[in-house]
Amino acid sequence: MTNLIEGLNEQMNFEISSAYIYAAMASYCKSKGMEGFAHFMDFQAKEELGHAMDFYKFIFLLNSVPEYEAIAKPATEYGTFSELFKQALEHEKEVTRRIRALYQKATEEKNYEILEFLGGYIKEQVEEENTFRGIVEKMERLGESWTGLYHYDAELGRRA
Repeated sequence: MTNLIEGLNEQMNFEISSAYIYAAMASYCKSKGMEGFAHFMDFQAKEELGHAMDFYKFIFLLNSVPEYEAIAKPATEYGTFSELFKQALEHEKEVTRRIRALYQKATEEKNYEILEFLGGYIKEQVEEENTFRGIVEKMERLGESWTGLYHYDAELGRRA
């Protein structure tokens, strides 16, 4: 495997791990009676699995074979809902950092196919970080007001 293919493979596994983390966050929210937050995180987990499959298919298109890694057990406790969404934002920042590093490698190697593929993920990460940044801002304004949290839970539960 070339370094770039290895990087794509690592990212595929990181996307699977991301799905696992978001699924654990969904479980945490559901266990606290916040069905809307759980729905939001379930949706996020499915999206991350979709990204992993995109990398999987692309690796095959490059005439290579994806390799799966062991996935670490995610946390089971996330603190307040504000803290949970802050952790999700930080996780998305890590995804962005990794995608940019891969993009930089592909640029250096003038691998236009991989650049084209990753370009969509650069845009995707701008949107992901913006979404989570907005949620964190709203959560900070709500504080731990259960009335506000229940209203926002209902709003995030409408994500489709």
